Amino acid sequence: MLKRWVILLVVIALFAMAGSLAAAQKAASPKPQDNVAKGEAEVKQLLPLMDQDNQGKVSREEFMKFMAAEFDRLDKKNDGKLDVKELTQPPVQPMKSFHK
Repeated sequence: MLKRWVILLVVIALFAMAGSLAAAQKAASPKPQDNVAKGEAEVKQLLPLMDQDNQGKVSREEFMKFMAAEFDRLDKKNDGKLDVKELTQPPVQPMKSFHK
């Protein structure tokens, strides 16, 4: 369960970094390396999960496949868009059955 939360937080951080990077590129004196450095620890934790062929490197194809699967998993409304509610909602917990 903790691992799912870590993955969720890292995915959110990646999306935030992508948005920050785009904003930094539009700024007068962009410093994208600063934004990338903020999420570096989380990205390092994600890389082994993305590395499907266990070569110690993540190809563009592996990265895109992982991100597409995560997007689809998080898109609870299946509308092709993620909103804050979908990203901040805790995962559904299975109900514990009542036994006498």
